[in-house]
Amino acid sequence: MRVKRRSKNRKVVRFYASCFGFREPYRVLVDGTFVHHLLSHSLLPADDALQSLLSASRPPPLFTSKCVLAELRRLGKSHADAFDAAALLATAKCEHDKVVSAVDCILSLIGEKNPEHFFVATQDSDLRAKLREVPGVPVIYGLKSSLFIEQPSVQQRKFAQLDEEKRLHMGKSEYQKLLKVPSDGKAAASENASDDEKNRRPISSLVENALRVADKSKFKKKRPKGPNPLSCKKKKPKPQLSAAQNQINMPIISIYYVVGKACLEELFAVDATQGLMRTCVLQGPKADGEAKRKRVRKRKRSHKDSKQTETMS
Repeated sequence: MRVKRRSKNRKVVRFYASCFGFREPYRVLVDGTFVHHLLSHSLLPADDALQSLLSASRPPPLFTSKCVLAELRRLGKSHADAFDAAALLATAKCEHDKVVSAVDCILSLIGEKNPEHFFVATQDSDLRAKLREVPGVPVIYGLKSSLFIEQPSVQQRKFAQLDEEKRLHMGKSEYQKLLKVPSDGKAAASENASDDEKNRRPISSLVENALRVADKSKFKKKRPKGPNPLSCKKKKPKPQLSAAQNQINMPIISIYYVVGKACLEELFAVDATQGLMRTCVLQGPKADGEAKRKRVRKRKRSHKDSKQTETMS
């Protein structure tokens, strides 16, 4: 349940951030009832509790007003702890000559569109009902040992939708500016034209004249590309030894097995005969194997001949 609750609270914060421009650090306006609720249910420190509620990267600053403090002072000893805790918070400036009720003070600070982007934290049901009618005012309240954010009301969602539609469509002032900006080639014709003809001009032509953008497709069609030139390279032919080099290799191989490696190193320089030495090393084991096979065949033949002579005798 806690995971679902957190995801719901994050969605509400994102809604107000995208539609009404709320940004961190979030500012929370607190009244006396909410402070009393925090103390009675030991939801302290309050800034940490609100930070986890709003999923903020840093603790939000808490604000109250002079009228809220005056109301807590009137309530006497029952709310003395709440008054002491609220006195430590920052005070938002309210333009009241005389002290008014906390509800009226908070409504005056919020105004018609909440320009200061306050989160209002209160336990007063009447105040919460009035704040639902004001666009862009998220309300925080508490239930026992947990805090919640109210879901956006129907009126707030409609206001956000209308505001988004206004941004998408062109305003009257912008439309009039486009009418006043003619193109270079058609400046004289547009001046001589009447007001009705100007108003009848389509919006696409106005935008084209104002921005001087040709009516062409921005994106090119994808066409088949040629093969990779690296994959089309021809294979390089392997270097083949000439007949003279093959004739030179043969006597060196025989010398290697007859004379030995040490004698061959004395006869030829090592740097000049590295390639020839490699051929000797590679072809040497083959010659050894053939010599061993010949010896084995001779032994078998001699053994057979000795058996035949014994049987004849």
